Amino acid sequence: MDNDAHKPDSDSSPADPKARALEDLRFIRRTMERAGSFTAVPGWGTVAMGVTALGAAALASRQTTAADWLLIWLIEAALAMVIGVMTMTRKSIVQRAPLLSGAGWRFVFGFSPPMVSGVILTAYLYSAGLAEALPGTWLLLYGTGIMTGGASSVRPVPIMGLCYMLLGTAAFFGPEAGGDVLLAAGFGGLNIIFGTIIAQRYGG
Repeated sequence: MDNDAHKPDSDSSPADPKARALEDLRFIRRTMERAGSFTAVPGWGTVAMGVTALGAAALASRQTTAADWLLIWLIEAALAMVIGVMTMTRKSIVQRAPLLSGAGWRFVFGFSPPMVSGVILTAYLYSAGLAEALPGTWLLLYGTGIMTGGASSVRPVPIMGLCYMLLGTAAFFGPEAGGDVLLAAGFGGLNIIFGTIIAQRYGG
């Protein structure tokens, strides 16, 4: 009798349970990504954005024309975007979680509309000679975006958004000369404070 006929198929039998287990793990992970929070908000990247914003505020406060003042803040906005995207991508890789998972898309969809509105309002207010309204507009809309996008993120994110909105309100009703101070407090101070909290609690 051929003894080999009674031997278990070592190549196929153990492989099936392993394959099923791996597929189950993939399903659980996809489900958690759809239902979970967006955790790729970069802690130290947010701190870096805060540091560059403080430098921008210092430079902008010394400008004598609205055009030069706006140019500095537009450069800062572009720099902050690059820092944010790079550090967010790096954090998602470290966490081995897709950047644009279910929660990631919810963050993008909540964050983007106020930012697009900010671009449009910036162009309109500047062309209308109302540059003094820009600090309040930026802070308020950025805070709105952080709150709506942050609803699918970790707890400090929407709280940070609320703080931005409060600063934006103060910018509208405070003295015109305090715009750069409030921008420094928001894009500089709040980013450094909350970025440090996020990095320590949820990873850099």
